[in-house]
Amino acid sequence: MGACRSVWRLGGCAGVVLAWIGALLVGSSLALPPPATCPKGVSPLNLIQTQYQSIPGADTGFMSGVVQSFLHTVQPNPFPKDLLVKLVEERGNINDVKQTIKEVLLYEVGFLVCAAIGIVYIILMPLVGLCLACCRCCGHCGGHMYQEQTKAVHCHRRGLYWATLLTTLVILAGNICMFFTNQLLKVSVKDSSVELNNALDNLQTYLTTVPQQIDSVLIESNKTVDEVTRSLNDIGPLLGREIQRSLEGPLNPALKSVRDIAKVVNRTSVLLVGLNSTLTQLQSDVTVVQANVCSVRDSINSTLRDPDCNGCSAYQSELQKLTFDNTITIPNLNELQSAVDDITKANLNSKVKEGEYLFASIPQRVTNDTRDIVQNVNQQLEVIKRQISLVKGDIPVSALSKISDTLGEAQRYIDMYSPLAERVEMIRWGVGIILSCVVLLVVVCNLLGLFWGLVGLSPQDDPTERSGTADCAGTFLMAGAGLSFLFSWLFMLVVLLLFILGGNVYTLVCQPWRSGQLLQFVDTPGLIPGFDLRKTLSLKSNLPLIEVYNDCEQNRPLWTTLHLYELIDLNDLLNVSKYKEEIQKHFDSNEIKLPTITLLTPEIRKKLHSFSDMAHDVDLSSVTQQINTSIKEQLTQEANSLRRIQSDNVTTIIPQLTQLNSNIYALSVIASEINGTVGDVLNKVVTAQDFLNTNTTQIVKAASREFLDCQMGYFTTYADWANLTITQQVGLCGPVAEAVDSAEVIVCSNMMESVNAFWFSLGWCMIFLVPSIIFSIKLAKFYRRMKHSDV
Repeated sequence: MGACRSVWRLGGCAGVVLAWIGALLVGSSLALPPPATCPKGVSPLNLIQTQYQSIPGADTGFMSGVVQSFLHTVQPNPFPKDLLVKLVEERGNINDVKQTIKEVLLYEVGFLVCAAIGIVYIILMPLVGLCLACCRCCGHCGGHMYQEQTKAVHCHRRGLYWATLLTTLVILAGNICMFFTNQLLKVSVKDSSVELNNALDNLQTYLTTVPQQIDSVLIESNKTVDEVTRSLNDIGPLLGREIQRSLEGPLNPALKSVRDIAKVVNRTSVLLVGLNSTLTQLQSDVTVVQANVCSVRDSINSTLRDPDCNGCSAYQSELQKLTFDNTITIPNLNELQSAVDDITKANLNSKVKEGEYLFASIPQRVTNDTRDIVQNVNQQLEVIKRQISLVKGDIPVSALSKISDTLGEAQRYIDMYSPLAERVEMIRWGVGIILSCVVLLVVVCNLLGLFWGLVGLSPQDDPTERSGTADCAGTFLMAGAGLSFLFSWLFMLVVLLLFILGGNVYTLVCQPWRSGQLLQFVDTPGLIPGFDLRKTLSLKSNLPLIEVYNDCEQNRPLWTTLHLYELIDLNDLLNVSKYKEEIQKHFDSNEIKLPTITLLTPEIRKKLHSFSDMAHDVDLSSVTQQINTSIKEQLTQEANSLRRIQSDNVTTIIPQLTQLNSNIYALSVIASEINGTVGDVLNKVVTAQDFLNTNTTQIVKAASREFLDCQMGYFTTYADWANLTITQQVGLCGPVAEAVDSAEVIVCSNMMESVNAFWFSLGWCMIFLVPSIIFSIKLAKFYRRMKHSDV
């Protein structure tokens, strides 16, 4: 019965496992798995746009249109750029003085005409007033208190009344404008220091923000390089995991199947040992039973042969049938047992552990094989970082720092002289109030004269009998005329000075400032000593200030405004493909060698072929049939004959036969599953093994290429972001144009517009004082009490 140890071999269960492996490898794993998506890196942050302080808008006064129209009439000539350049360049050393003076006078002809009119006014008004006073003292020019009474006297009085009233109302309107513009100028001067500081603060903020934005771009580049460096330093886990992901599809199920078959082998070995033990015990028990049966038979036979036993000889022939012949025919299973022993010795669990170890060691193998390349690529990344950092050196950041220092000095001067300017402005405001009040006094005198004359005059009264109210009206009218003679020439002198100053500032500064001609004039080479935008900002080409201003007015970045593309070849600097070629060379020069994974050795395949042939010839169904039919019936019959032996059979032999039947049935089931599968499994395993042998290198290269593309993707994302940021977002110079516009609004729209509106209003009043004097003096005679009557 020892031969039954050869009943079973591991080859059957190994075949089942190999079938699973083949199905997995050939069915779903022959195609390479799709590459894993690249993990998302650190996204570059958008530049934080600085918040600037609000700046004043252009506040067009209600008189701006009228004043500007008047100044355009006075000065219709274009901006005298060539004349100003000539005057500035010669700086007093004028070769042709007469020609220069002629050009200046020709340009200022409109102002000269108005100045001449003002001078005539200044001279004539006090002279006329003095002459009129002397004439009236001599009894002439209305000084003789006599009024001829004619039929048209009332008509003349009404005409003079309405003319005086109309003229006075016009002067009152101009006087109101004087009060308003004087107060507006005070507010403008008061707010100018704050608004100028705000404009300079915005410029300071802008000049500070530009280097910070550049640093932000460089910091993002460092983040990108650091991200790639970390990925390279972790190339073992990252790239190795991708290779594992590509291999684990066919490999993990195979290893699991081998692990499962190892359990089946152990189970089979246990079954074979149990089968052998059961057969041995069964043989021993059957031998004992046979001996007992023979002993009983011999004893009975002796009894039957006893002479005293009458008629017993007839039963001796039946006694010979009392036997216990229980022979179970078992096929020769020695070779199967040997196969089981051989595969058991192969220790499949150790093979599984070896495969798992080789699979788990892939990241470390990648780390070891790429140590040199990682070091070389990291050195290349440091070179890239240094090259990108050179961008800041090519951008004129130091020049911006110098400009910032200059603006800081200007702010200190503004803060220093602001209190003095406020005190001077208070004095100017007081003088303006006094001028306005004097003009208002004239207006009040005229209005009181008109009012009391209307109330107190009785047309039927004789001129010598006019009421005191009417006489008071005449006195007010004469007082208004006297005040006009007394102060008008002084006021006209103020108008003349402010007109010359404010008018020329408007035509030579404000108007060309708004049109851009002033920037073109300032941009004249050599006009301002030491001022050269190209040298100051270290640019390659000369940039007109008006062009810079227009770009900033559209809030364009410094890249286009200052033509920085002439200094920096950004496309070459951010050319990722150039860096990729360098890194690709390092990767191509390196080879990652993975351990060879062998699913089945040729020896095992040979054993499987041999096992397949033997398993096909094993037939255990006859053994099962023997156990389930004849033996049991015979034992039962003999047991009925021999009660004692029956008891031994039931308690010992029958359970052993049941166990033997169970073991043989289990082995039969396993043997039936093996038949016909080994050849197919071997074919699939060979195909799967070829896949591993031929595609492992391809998988490694594909994973390496994917890893490199992923890292270069970080650079590509950064390069696109940096290109867009530098060319479209860094240094949006809108605040510069706003600061220039703010200065123009403060100086021209607020302050100079108010100054021009004030002298225009005052001049308006002075001009209408002339007819007011005439009408008032003439009308006063119709209200004053005469000394002589017209008989």
